[in-house]
Amino acid sequence: MANPLYDELFGHHANSDRVFLLLTDGTEITYDAFLQMGAQFANLTRQFGLNPGDRVAVQVEKSPQALALYAGCAQAGLVFLPLNTAYTADELDYFIENSGAALVICGDWAQSRLDPIVQRLGARLETLNANGSGTITAQWQACDTTFDTVARSADDLAALLYTSGTTGRSKGAMLSQSNLISNAKTLVQEWHFGSNDVLLHALPIFHTHGLFVATNVTLCAGSSMIFMPKFDCDQVIAHLPKATTMMGVPTFYTRLLDDSRFDADLTRHMRLFVSGSAPLLADTHVQFEQRTGHKILERYGMTETNMNTSNPYHGDRRAGTVGFPLPGVELKITDPQSGTELGRDQVGQIEVKGPNVFQGYWNMPEKTAAELRADGFFITGDLGKVDADGYVHIVGRNKDLIISGGYNIYPKEIELIIDEQPGVAESAVIGVPHPDFGETVVAVVVAQSGATVDVDHISAAVATSLARFKHPRLIDVVDELPRNTMGKVQKNILRDIYK
Repeated sequence: MANPLYDELFGHHANSDRVFLLLTDGTEITYDAFLQMGAQFANLTRQFGLNPGDRVAVQVEKSPQALALYAGCAQAGLVFLPLNTAYTADELDYFIENSGAALVICGDWAQSRLDPIVQRLGARLETLNANGSGTITAQWQACDTTFDTVARSADDLAALLYTSGTTGRSKGAMLSQSNLISNAKTLVQEWHFGSNDVLLHALPIFHTHGLFVATNVTLCAGSSMIFMPKFDCDQVIAHLPKATTMMGVPTFYTRLLDDSRFDADLTRHMRLFVSGSAPLLADTHVQFEQRTGHKILERYGMTETNMNTSNPYHGDRRAGTVGFPLPGVELKITDPQSGTELGRDQVGQIEVKGPNVFQGYWNMPEKTAAELRADGFFITGDLGKVDADGYVHIVGRNKDLIISGGYNIYPKEIELIIDEQPGVAESAVIGVPHPDFGETVVAVVVAQSGATVDVDHISAAVATSLARFKHPRLIDVVDELPRNTMGKVQKNILRDIYK
C-alpha cells in the first residue's frame, strides 16, 4: 500500500547491499540492514499499541539505531518528534504534553527526569543509548525484520519539530510527507547528488539540517554517509578523504580553518561543501576558498520550510548571500506593516511559498493564521532583500531571534527566568556576533531600586531551566535599558553596544 515518504526515501532500497552508513569504527551498514532495523521498530510500536498518526518523541544520542527510529516511524505511519539532547526537564515536559506523544524514547541519562513526566501524562517511556543498549533493545531485536508498510497520503503529518519565536512557548511545526519529499528531491537535483556520493555527516539528527536535509538527500539519492557521532575536527580530517560532500554549520568550517592540516590537498577530491543553519561570515567564505580552492555553497532554510534558497551549484556562489529561490519555491520581500511587495534592493520581511512550506503550528490556529497567509505564503520573520541579480540577502530578523551554532533561541524564554530572580527589575536578551557560533547570547539586566543583583544566582537559575546553548555568555547589570518614545526596549541599540 502507498506510503509516499517511506516509498520514496526508504522502500526502494529494500534488499540493497549498498552501504548506507559508514561508522567511524569501520563498521558498515547496508541499506537492507538499516531497513530491517526500521521494520523491527515499526513492529515494536504496534506491540506497544501505537496507531498511525501517534507521536513518538525521541531525545537520544546520535546512532544508527536512533536514525532507524525515523525509518520505523515513517513505515508505521507515526509522527516523528526529534528533541534536542540538551533540553532540560522543564522544556521536555512542555514538548511531551503539548504534542501528546504516546511513546517517549530517551537515553539512560535522561530516564530519571522523564519518568515522572511520562507517568503524569500517560505516555510510555523506553531508553536507547548511543551504543545501542537500553530498555528498548531486547524488545526491538526480538521483532520481525519485515513489516507491512502502513498506507499514508502525501498530506499526512510525518514529523513535528518544535521551533522558536520571540514570545510565548515553542511552536510545533507540522511537516507533511510531501513537505519532506519535495525538498529532498529538489536538493538532490540542485546539488547534483548521486549514488556514488559519500556525505560526511557530523550534524545532529534532532535538527532539520542533519535529519531532513543531509539524511533525506542521501536516502533520496541512494548515496552513503560517513555517520559521525558529532563534529570532531580530528575525526573530520581523518575521514574527509573518503567523502565527496560535506554539510555543516559555519562553526564546522571556522574550526577546520583553524587547523593547519585542513588544506587544498586534503580537499582535492571533494566536490561540494554546504553551509547553513546560521549566517556564514563573508570572511569565512573567502578564507575557505583561499585555503582549499572550494567555494562553500550557502543556502537558506528553516524548520517550517526546510530549504528555501540556495547558491548555485554551477555559477557564482556569492559570499554574504543565500542564492536564489529553489525550483518550486516562490520568494518575495514585503513591507512588514502592509504586506505590500517591495522592489529589488529594498529590505523587508521574507515570505516564501511552495510544496516545502509546512502545514501550520500544532494546536496553535491563531499562530498559524498570523504567520501562514491564506494564499500559502509563509511570513518567515527574517528580514532580507533581493539584489539586482536576483540573489537573496538575509539582513536580520524582525523578531530578534538568536541563532547560535545553528540552533534557534528566543529571548523571551530567557528573559522570563531572569526577571523572576531576586533584585531584578527587568532584562533584555540579545544575540551578538560570535566568530565560532555565528551569534551568542548576552543578557542585559536592570536591578530593582536599592537592590543588588547576584549574577551568579541568575546564571544558576538559567542553567537549571534551559539547555546549555541558551545560557548567556555575558550578564551585564546596567542602570536602564534604551527605549523608544513608545516605551519599547530598543534591542538594536543594545546589539550595537555589545557587539
